[in-house]
Amino acid sequence: MELNHTYHIHSMNKNFILSAFFPILFACYANGLQAQTMNGFDLSNTSINQKEIVSGGPPRDGIPSIDRPKFIAVNKVDYLHDDDIVIGLVRGDTARAYSTRILVWHEIVNDVIGEDAVAVTYCPLCGTAMVFERRVGGRLRTFGVSGLLYRSDVLMYDRESESLWSQLAMKAISGPAVGTKLTWLPSEYLTWKTWREKYPHGEVLSTDTGYNRNYSGEAYSSYFASDKTMFPVPHTRMELRNKALVIGVIIDGNAKAYPVKDLPTGHAIKDKVKSKQIVIHYDADKRYPQIVGPEGEQIPYVMVFWFAWQAFYPNTDLWRP
Repeated sequence: MELNHTYHIHSMNKNFILSAFFPILFACYANGLQAQTMNGFDLSNTSINQKEIVSGGPPRDGIPSIDRPKFIAVNKVDYLHDDDIVIGLVRGDTARAYSTRILVWHEIVNDVIGEDAVAVTYCPLCGTAMVFERRVGGRLRTFGVSGLLYRSDVLMYDRESESLWSQLAMKAISGPAVGTKLTWLPSEYLTWKTWREKYPHGEVLSTDTGYNRNYSGEAYSSYFASDKTMFPVPHTRMELRNKALVIGVIIDGNAKAYPVKDLPTGHAIKDKVKSKQIVIHYDADKRYPQIVGPEGEQIPYVMVFWFAWQAFYPNTDLWRP
């Protein structure tokens, strides 16, 4: 905007100043508001660097969560191949399998098993499948896909408070619930053949999701075949390739990663994470890790690309044979 040179600044009246500069002030204010929101989510109180929150492309709920999952018997499943990966969850007497063929299209399944409300979550960009309790902070929450990413990992949101939650950080990073932690539940990562042989009377997530998706296709196949990342993340650890698969564990706040290619198959290894003794079994043919503590209790783990694990846990220990 160019001011009329016949005016002198001392002779400008208040109305002229307001009319001249109000559009500029309003534009600055509007830009500030826009920077504080993305996909309709309030980012004014983020606990992370707001600049690292980026759009993944889809709008809020553009990747639809499955909120009323249906399950079928093992002998009714016709859409899975023997070597397809499923995420297994056992609660009480019920064993359920959630195929990554379905999860890749929805990323979140809000489920109830008996009295347990759980969220089965999957981020194809990081290769991460993690299961969490849905009762968080004394409140039952239903999670959706925000369409936003933090360090290439899915940012979920809960529909009750509109808070954003980081899957790999396992906590809310903005909104009324900011700082609230998720409870990570043990689950199993294994082939469909292995799971159905272990749980012949189990229940399997049905393709009757209410959405028209190509569940028999190979979504993200070119991404999985490449070592390149799709979104930038801080790289501070260069010991492994970007998409080298590691098994990540966190015990008493201490993170450790186990490169899958280095794990012996067929026999157990013993290790310590800080002071806690754990035992790791890995079967390469079944693609099946099992990790237990000193009392035989299941330890939660996540199969994850190295670039993502080191981005969230830069001080992670790295197991070597």
